[in-house]
Amino acid sequence: MPSKETLDKVYENLDLTHAVRAFADNLRGVSIHMLRKGLRDVGVKDNEVIVFSELMDANSLFLTANADTVYVMGSLDLTKGPMVLEVPPQVLGTVQDAWFRWVIDVGLPGPDRGEGGKYLIVPPDYEGPLPQGGFNVAHARTNNAVWFARAFLENNNDPKPVAERIRKFTKVYPYNAGGVGTSVAEFLAGKAKLGKITQPAPTVFHEGSGKVMNTIPPNDISYYEMLNEVVQQEPATSLDPELMGPVAAIGIVKGKPFAPDARMTKILEEAMKIANATSRTLLMNPRDRSWFYYDDANWQNMLFVTGYEFQTPIPMITKEGVKPFPDTGYRQLDARQAFFYGVTGITPAMAMRLTGIGSTYLWTMMDADNNYFDGSKTYKVTLPKNVPAEKFWSWTLYDTMTRSMLDTPQRYPRAGSQSYPSPAAEAARDGSITVYFSPEQPDGVARGNWIQTIPGKSFFPILRLYSPLEPFFSKQWRPSEVELVE
Repeated sequence: MPSKETLDKVYENLDLTHAVRAFADNLRGVSIHMLRKGLRDVGVKDNEVIVFSELMDANSLFLTANADTVYVMGSLDLTKGPMVLEVPPQVLGTVQDAWFRWVIDVGLPGPDRGEGGKYLIVPPDYEGPLPQGGFNVAHARTNNAVWFARAFLENNNDPKPVAERIRKFTKVYPYNAGGVGTSVAEFLAGKAKLGKITQPAPTVFHEGSGKVMNTIPPNDISYYEMLNEVVQQEPATSLDPELMGPVAAIGIVKGKPFAPDARMTKILEEAMKIANATSRTLLMNPRDRSWFYYDDANWQNMLFVTGYEFQTPIPMITKEGVKPFPDTGYRQLDARQAFFYGVTGITPAMAMRLTGIGSTYLWTMMDADNNYFDGSKTYKVTLPKNVPAEKFWSWTLYDTMTRSMLDTPQRYPRAGSQSYPSPAAEAARDGSITVYFSPEQPDGVARGNWIQTIPGKSFFPILRLYSPLEPFFSKQWRPSEVELVE
């Protein structure tokens, strides 16, 4: 039988294990919670909209957001019933529930296919009438949701008309049952009530560019306090029981106060150190080579082998059509943990080999010599000619601590084919394009081919291809490694 010494060790380790899992499996929920909190901190209430008319910059801490597109986003309160989201034409976006699960895509990858459309987001356990037509209906499993979308610049150099279009066509308002979407015939058949056609109240917009906000999940014990807030706000059945098990085991239970004693508080503090270090390690230096896009390079993106549900690889796209891979039957938990430690949002549109739609990403945490990046040194990376991006491409540098845009005097730590917000990168005579990462602009290097770094800060680069083309997916085209310049 277990001795007193064994009992103490076993139960302390068991509580520690549950607490580590509560972080590893559910960081997604706290990430959404922090995103909503960050919006509230700058005055954006639920069902209101924030537009980054002059792009997002390093003042806003968002997990690997970009400085290439006009962001528009908001949170939805579904506690009073379904909400309508009208999206403008030519955006690329998604709706996520309170546990950062995909609900529906909007815009180019969604059912409106970039033409703009109405989306009806329905809360859990809703039993009221739904429209017969006119809306793209999606059911959320939580009382709260977040939506965000990106729009490309006009002629790759002007965000103003794009921001104006977003403000003109974007609307968020409660669904009026029996109104638009319900036919008189449906009412006469006794299948629906008949409501009045009313104009919704004007949507409240906020400007986001230059705003200081923090949406990064904490890495101290306040993480568990925020996790408790999510659990209390959402239905007890909103999260899979297996995922909720470790959360309940550490004292976070729907309808009950979360009040860890001194012993449990100490365990939670230790668990946070382990969980945060593990998550950071998985993202910054993964041991699974299948996450790397090329067999002999440091460029990585685990979604190609895990899919957006971290279960089955991305389908192949062939001349005969889509060829899905068989379901693996298991979740790749390390990949999910790493992904949500560094990225905001998940959708099938982020994990597809379809050309000419959406965007794709590659990132590296190490240079060509397998060393971490040092902000005091100079590096260069080359893109061969004919970059396979139908719309445009870009590099963005991120702070390894916050996984947000690197805060430098440049404000926008990016370089690319767009001529806004910094000059477009210039090609060499052979068509290749070399970009430098360094504290000072190297002699003879054009401004558009340089991203500033900060001595004393590490960083990592992400390459984005917007509307990627076949040479990227076939791997006929590939970027160089990031090389240290002596």
